[in-house]
Amino acid sequence: MDQLFEVGLDLPTAGARNASVTLCGQLRQAIADGRLAPGARLPSSRKAAHLFRVSRGTAAAVYDQLLCEGYVVTRRGSGTYVSKRRPASPPRARADRSETPAYRINGFWLRADVRSAMSFWGEPAERAAASPCAASIDFRPALVDSRRFPFEIFRRVIAQELRRLERNPAGQKSPQGHQGNFHLRAAITRHIAITRAVACEPADVLVTSGAQQAFDLLARVLVTPGKTVVVEDPGYPPMRVPFAAAGARIVPLPVDSEGLVVEQLPHDADVICVCPSHQFPLGVTMSKRRRKALIGFARRRGAVIVEDDYDGEFRFAGAPLEALRSADSADVVFYVGTFSKCMLPALRLGYLIAPSWVMPALVAAKNSVDWHCSTPLQLATARFIAAGHLTRHVRKMRDAYGARREHVLTLLKEELSEWLEPLPSQYGMHMTAVARTAMNLDSVTAALLTSHVKLHSLSRYYLGRPTASGIVIGYGAADSSDISRGMALLRKALAASAAA
Repeated sequence: MDQLFEVGLDLPTAGARNASVTLCGQLRQAIADGRLAPGARLPSSRKAAHLFRVSRGTAAAVYDQLLCEGYVVTRRGSGTYVSKRRPASPPRARADRSETPAYRINGFWLRADVRSAMSFWGEPAERAAASPCAASIDFRPALVDSRRFPFEIFRRVIAQELRRLERNPAGQKSPQGHQGNFHLRAAITRHIAITRAVACEPADVLVTSGAQQAFDLLARVLVTPGKTVVVEDPGYPPMRVPFAAAGARIVPLPVDSEGLVVEQLPHDADVICVCPSHQFPLGVTMSKRRRKALIGFARRRGAVIVEDDYDGEFRFAGAPLEALRSADSADVVFYVGTFSKCMLPALRLGYLIAPSWVMPALVAAKNSVDWHCSTPLQLATARFIAAGHLTRHVRKMRDAYGARREHVLTLLKEELSEWLEPLPSQYGMHMTAVARTAMNLDSVTAALLTSHVKLHSLSRYYLGRPTASGIVIGYGAADSSDISRGMALLRKALAASAAA
């Protein structure tokens, strides 16, 4: 088979003495910068001699040099391929401040914020620190225990929907979400009415590719450059970055034991982003007093509120707390929910409950982004909800996460109370513990990576200057034995840090 090679190179002149050095350097650079992708097959030495205008011996010598350096591998009888494992880069003349570019938006350097949003479930350093064969303990927040999901039931449900589509093929559907006897928008209204006391109609629901797309669509529709968007600090980086990218003036506001400090809202706030039920990452619940004040501020100032209710299904204590969006506040509150926490992150399905006055603009934005979410997944998820499978799964996972939460609390109180104090929290799949004395917990979490424990410090979630030191302990992906081992390693790391 005749092979194509379309990578542009500055080829050496015929007969040049340094042809092999020049050619080797350019191929090495093409591999390093990704123009020659891992696994790509290189031309045979005979073909390379013709393509690169060198002798076959020179082409073979270049390949041998790249092989010695680890840039390529050979397969007997098959040829030469770009290595999937990149060799270590040579030392740089000066160290970069960060592998991620810095973005200055509205007076804030968002290098760390963009990095946290783009790789929220793990930094490159986290992935590199633990070897692939090592059993890691994952305490990162917002992860779920996918092993307990009823895959067999969901396979059966989606197979039924695919057979229906085979008999009656679906064309392009509404960007707002699938409509029909078992359409997802109706199923969502029933689900959140029971679990979160959110009253709405299917016409108020926009189906999205996860909560992240909901934030992006809201930023596209609600923000013009210079508008003031208030975010909680510390807060959820992937939520605030779309608004910053849309040109908003981002204003971080502190969070205390009652939630967002509404009294400090700037008079020109246009959009206010909050997690009122289980604030991320502190875990506090917004008080009724603050909720009333927040809605009153929005009405007086003509602002809108974005409510992120990412894990509101998982309540472990106290009386049920209704969502911020209610029949009385439906005109100013945008409610964002997701199936990533109560089902599977891989589904990439979420939803946005929006006031009627803005729904046409949101649907148009969704249409221009990706037209609509997967029809088979929407149908299967709707039937999964309608048949009661989601309710049963949430009930089962509430028991599992509740037991893990109690285990973490017990260990914090009995084994780590010298250094950490857990913050009160009644919801969700993570909790935050603050340091009792000044400690460098960034170095502690970095040290834990060498023991294959993935744990986030609280500082990574601040947009402004951190006002508290702590750690965020996620127990969604860590079972009881993982929690015991991981907390023992955390205790060891804290003791070592305190003694240093």
